[in-house]
Amino acid sequence: MVLLGAGRRCAALVAALLVSGCAGYVPGMPCGLPRGMASLRTHRGAQACRMSAGTGDGEQSVNSAAAMCGTAGMAPQSFLEEQARLVGTAIPGAVPRKQWSDALRVEGLTPKVDVTLRGDQMPASLREQERSGRTRPDWFRVPAPPPPTSDTKYTQLKEGLRELKLNTVCEEAQCPNIGECWNGGTGTIMLLGDTCTRACRFCAVKTSSTPAAADESEPFNTAKAIAEWGLDYVVLTSVDRDDMPDGGAAHFALTVDFIKVWNPSILVECLVSDFAGDLAAVESLAASGLDVYAHNIETVERLQPYVRDRRAGYRQSLSVLKHAKVANPSLYTKTSVMLGLGETRDEIVQTMRDLREAEVDVLTLGQYLRPSPAHLAVEDYVTPQAFAELQAIGEELGFKYVASGPMVRSSYKAGEFFLEHMIKTERAADADKLVQEFRTGHQQHRVLNEDKTLSTIHQPQ
Repeated sequence: MVLLGAGRRCAALVAALLVSGCAGYVPGMPCGLPRGMASLRTHRGAQACRMSAGTGDGEQSVNSAAAMCGTAGMAPQSFLEEQARLVGTAIPGAVPRKQWSDALRVEGLTPKVDVTLRGDQMPASLREQERSGRTRPDWFRVPAPPPPTSDTKYTQLKEGLRELKLNTVCEEAQCPNIGECWNGGTGTIMLLGDTCTRACRFCAVKTSSTPAAADESEPFNTAKAIAEWGLDYVVLTSVDRDDMPDGGAAHFALTVDFIKVWNPSILVECLVSDFAGDLAAVESLAASGLDVYAHNIETVERLQPYVRDRRAGYRQSLSVLKHAKVANPSLYTKTSVMLGLGETRDEIVQTMRDLREAEVDVLTLGQYLRPSPAHLAVEDYVTPQAFAELQAIGEELGFKYVASGPMVRSSYKAGEFFLEHMIKTERAADADKLVQEFRTGHQQHRVLNEDKTLSTIHQPQ
C-alpha cells in the first residue's frame, strides 16, 4: 500500500493511531501531521478524523480506519503496529509519542494523595486530555443504578439486604458496576461490619481502630439471603478486623458452613484479608468448604508502602495465598492487582511471576479509580489493548484464568469467569446446559461465543 499521495488513507491511519493512543506528531497540527503535510488531509480524511475523535469506541475507530485502508481483518495490535511503521516511513523523522509497546509505563512513578486536585487535574487526566481531548477515557461507561423509587431487582435487593442488616462491598467501596450486578439480582456481601481497622490509601471503606463488634446473627442471615437469591456462585468479602484474635476467620468459616448446609452445590468464593499473616486462621478458612480462596495483593511490590496500610505487605500476601493452597490443594486461589498507580510493565509481569510461584490460580487486573480527593490520584489510564496484552501474558505464565480490563474488579462477574473456565477445561460437553442453567446474576444476558468464552451484555431493566 502506498501511503503518500493517498490523503484520505493517510488521514485515516493517523486518526486511528491518535484514537488508540499510539501517535500524535506535532501538537496543534491537523490530524497530528507535521508542518507541510497538512494538505494531505482530504475531505474524507477530515471526516474520518472527526469520526474517530468523537467516537466512544477506540477499537471501532481502528477497525473503520483499517477497512478504509484495505487492511480489514488484521488484529488491532498488528494493524496499529503496521500503521505506525508506515507513517514513520512516509514521514521521515516523525516519532509517535506512544508506540504500542509503550502502552504500559516503562519508568515507575510514586502515587500521591493531593486533596487540592480535581478529577480532571489528576496526572492521568492531563495525559488523557493531551491524547484524546477528554479528561477521562470513553471506555469508562457503565449502567447507572436505577432511581430509588423504581420497581427493579436493584431496589428489591437493596431492601432485602437492609432487612437482614447486611452490608455489601458494592456500596461501601463505591463499585462502579453496582447497577449492573444488582439489577441481575446479585451482590457481594461484606461480613464483619462496614468499618475496617486499616486505612489503605485507595479504599473508600470507612475506618476505625475500634469498630463495632461482629454481628453473631450475620452468618445465618447471609446464608438466608444467598439462598433466596437462588444463585450457583456467590462471593463473600469483609473488612480487615485486626481487633479480632483470628481476624474474623472463624466468622467466615461459619458463614460458609451455613451456606453449604442450605445448598451443598453452591460455589462459594471468599475474598478475605491477610489475617495479619496468621497462617492458622488461613488454614481454618481453607478447610471450611469454600471453593475459591481470594486475597488481593493490590499492587506491585515497590508501591506497597504507598498504597496499602503499613500492616499489609507484598510478601505477607504471597505467604497467605501460598499457604491456603498448601492447607487445601483442591482450592482455587485468586488475587487482584490495580493498575494506573505508577507501576511499570516489568513490575506487573514480575508480580505475575511471583503469584504463579505461590501457585495462585486466578488473576484479575483492573483500573484504579480514585474514590475521593482524599485518596491516591490516578497516574495512568491503562488502555483496553494493554489490558488484553497483560491477559495474554498471564495465560502464558500458567494462570488457570485471567480477567483483565478497565472495569474488572475482584468480585465483578466472578461467577461468569469461573463458569467460562469450567466450560473450557472440565465440562465442555455440558457447555450449552451450563450457559442456560448456571446462575450468577448475569445469566440473563449471557452468550456463549464460538471460542467458548462468555459475553454478558447488560440491558437496562
